[in-house]
Amino acid sequence: MPPHKGQKPRTATRDYRVNRQIRAREVRVIRGADGSDSVVLSVQEALSLADEEGFDLVEVAPTQVPPVCRLMDYGRFKFAQAKKARDGRKSRSGSNEQREVRLRVRIGEHDVQSKVRRVSHLLGEGAKVKISVFFRGREIAHPELAVNLLRRVVETLSSEAKLERAPMMEGRALSVILSPLKGQSTSTTPGVVESA
Repeated sequence: MPPHKGQKPRTATRDYRVNRQIRAREVRVIRGADGSDSVVLSVQEALSLADEEGFDLVEVAPTQVPPVCRLMDYGRFKFAQAKKARDGRKSRSGSNEQREVRLRVRIGEHDVQSKVRRVSHLLGEGAKVKISVFFRGREIAHPELAVNLLRRVVETLSSEAKLERAPMMEGRALSVILSPLKGQSTSTTPGVVESA
């Protein structure tokens, strides 16, 4: 749903009301890391308490009656949240990532070497690589050409990768999956499909 006129669009991260942005008359103020010390105060008293202790008053549960606020360093809190979100994204797209490089049966030698370098780069980033050879028209009557091409590519990369899945037909393509050898570095980059 689009925002109303004059209203900011919603972002994926949660926005908290801080200090003078809090609109309630009374708030429950939680102090301490464990949250065991809480007291109901007017907003003005809560703001002066936060000022005395050198913290921000942050509304963490606006739907409660009265709204729940916490005394904290808001800048440090936002930094920690952003860091946690970045780490979460990194862990989601880790070494289980599979990339694909596509070849054709009738591909030139220079193009094969270019694709081998691309596969080597992807393996160096820690990704598994699916190498597919696509057939056009009557080329499918000669699968041995694709098997020989895949064998050459796999032998070229034998020092960097191990064969995880032997050649297998998938529709009009013959493919293998290579995974990096132990000790290869890992990186997080989005999936790419290349074609010849």
